[in-house]
Amino acid sequence: MPTYSYKYLDSDETFDVYQSFTESDLTVAPDGRPVRKVFSPIGVSFSGSGFYRNDSRSENKTSDAAGKKTASSESSTAASTPAPAAAPAATPAAKPATPSASPAA
Repeated sequence: MPTYSYKYLDSDETFDVYQSFTESDLTVAPDGRPVRKVFSPIGVSFSGSGFYRNDSRSENKTSDAAGKKTASSESSTAASTPAPAAAPAATPAAKPATPSASPAA
C-alpha cells in the first residue's frame, strides 16, 4: 500500500498514513485536527541516455517530417542493395558481305 503524507493546517507538523488507492483523502487527522495532503516529487529518477525521444535517435538516422531519407540512410540502402550487373559491351555486328556492284554504265 502507498504511503501518503499529510500536514496539519494549524501547524507545520506532518505525518504519514498507509492508504490504499481506493480510499479517499483524509480531511481530518485521527486526533480531530484538520489536515491537507502533501504532494512531493516521486522517488524515481530517469537519468542517463535512452529515456527520452531525443536520446534514442541520432542525427544521421532520423528522417524529416516529409519522409525524405537522409544522406546516410540512402548510402546504407545503396550499400545493402546489390548493384545491377553491367551489360556486356556490345560488339559491332559483322556486316554481311555484299557483292561489289560495278557502276552501271
